[in-house]
Amino acid sequence: MEESLIKRLEAAVTRLEGISSTGGGGVTTLSRGGDFSAGTDAAASSDPSILAYEDLISQCVGRAMSAAEKIGGPVLDVTKIVAEAFATQKDLLVRIKQTQQKPDMAGLAGFLKPLNDVTMKADAMTQGRRSDFFNHLKAASDSLSALAWIAFTGKDCGMSMPIAHVEESWQMAEFYNNKVLVEYRNKDANHVEWAKALKELYLPGLRDYVKSHYALGPVWNASGKPASAPPAKGPPGAPAPPPAPVFSSESSKPSSSSNQKQGMSAVFQQLSSGAVTSGLRKVTDDMKTKNRADRSGAVSSIEKETRTTKPAFSKTGPPKLELQMGRKWAVENQIGKKDLVISDCDAKQSVYVFGCKDSVLQIQGKVNNITIDKCTKMGVVFTDVVAAFEIVNCTNVEVQCQGSAPTVSVDNTTGCQLYLNKDSLETAITTAKSSEINVMVPGTSPDGDWVEHALPQQYNHVFTEGKFETTPVSHSGA
Repeated sequence: MEESLIKRLEAAVTRLEGISSTGGGGVTTLSRGGDFSAGTDAAASSDPSILAYEDLISQCVGRAMSAAEKIGGPVLDVTKIVAEAFATQKDLLVRIKQTQQKPDMAGLAGFLKPLNDVTMKADAMTQGRRSDFFNHLKAASDSLSALAWIAFTGKDCGMSMPIAHVEESWQMAEFYNNKVLVEYRNKDANHVEWAKALKELYLPGLRDYVKSHYALGPVWNASGKPASAPPAKGPPGAPAPPPAPVFSSESSKPSSSSNQKQGMSAVFQQLSSGAVTSGLRKVTDDMKTKNRADRSGAVSSIEKETRTTKPAFSKTGPPKLELQMGRKWAVENQIGKKDLVISDCDAKQSVYVFGCKDSVLQIQGKVNNITIDKCTKMGVVFTDVVAAFEIVNCTNVEVQCQGSAPTVSVDNTTGCQLYLNKDSLETAITTAKSSEINVMVPGTSPDGDWVEHALPQQYNHVFTEGKFETTPVSHSGA
C-alpha cells in the first residue's frame, strides 16, 4: 500500500517537473496557457482524496472485475461499465479540484453528463429481452445511482447527504444482489464472489470514502480556474440543441409520490390559465353526430366487435401510487414497474399493495402496517413496520426486511421468499394455507452466506391422551 503510494507521488513529481521550465536563478515560470492548466492537473491528481479514490478503484473495482472475468458474458460487460463509471467520477473529482466555482444548474447538468451517459449504458443492458443474468445486470445498473452523491450542492438541493445517499442507493441494488447470492450459493463460487465484491465496493468502500473526504459534498477550489462556459449557440435560425440530462438524485431516484404531486400541480396551473383550450376547434351543428347523415342508431357487427375487443381500461383498473386521506398508501395495478418508491411516510400510515405484477416497491421509512394482496412476482423492500407485514392471496413474492417487524403473516400464498436481517430475527412468522415459504437469514459471520430455511407445509395430527398433537412432517433421503 505504502509502496504504491510512493510510486504515485514520484510520478506526480515527474509530471510537475515536465510541465515547468526553469529560468535564471532557478525560478520556475509557467506560461499563461496550457502549462498552468497542466500544473493544476498534476496538483489535483496528487491530492490525497484523489489518491484514495484510485485505491478504491484498484482494490474494490479490481476485485469485482477479477470475478467478472471468470464469469464472462454480460456480467463482464456490465462490470466494465461500472469500472468506467468510477473512472469517470474520478475525472470529475479532479475537475472539481481545478474549478474555481461550482456551476449553476444548467452548467452542473453539462458537467455531470459524462457520468450520466455511462449510467445510461448500464441501464440499457437491463432493457429488452430478459437475460439469464438479469439479476447481475440490474444489481450493477441500480448500484450506479450511488455515484450521484457528487451532485450534492447543499441541504436545499433535494438530495440526501452524500453518505446517506450512497447507503440508500445501494438498498435497491441489494435486492437483486441478494438474488444472485441465493441463486448461485451452491452452484458457482465465482458469481457469489462477484456479488460480494459489488456490495463491498459501495458498503463499506464508497461510503467510507465519501465519509472521509466529502461528507458535506464536493468542495470546489477557490483558487482554481473559472468554470467552463456553456457551449456556444448555433447560427441564427438553427434549432437549439436539446438540454443535457441532469445526473442528480432526482434523475437517479425512482418515480415517487412527490414527483406525481408536482406533475399534477403543473396540470392544474395550466388548466387555470385558460390557454389549454386555445388550440381547440369549435364544433359546428353539421359536425354533431345526431345531424350527420353517415351515422345512424344501428351499430354494425364490425363496430360492435371493435368496441368489445378494445376496452377503454384494463380489467384491473388504472395504476395507482398515492396517499389516501393522509393515512393509507395505495399501490395498485402496477405492472412491470421496478422503481416504485414510497419515501415520505410515517409510523401512523399503512401501505396496501393490490393487483401488482412483476414490480418492485421500496418503502423508505417506518410505517404502521403493510399488506400485499393478490400480487404476482412482486418484490417489496421495507425498513420498519410497527404492527405487521401481511401477505395474502399472492404468488411468487419476495420480501426483504432491512429493519424490524414484530409479525409477518402469510395467508393463501404460493411461493414466498422472505429476507430477514439481524435486527428482525425475532420476527414471528404465521402461515396459513400457504406453500413454498422460504426464509433467508444472515450467516453467523459478517461475510457469511445467507442461510435458507424452508417453513413446513405438511403436518402430522395424532390423537393422544384426549387431544390432537400436531408436528411438522420431516422428509429424509435424497
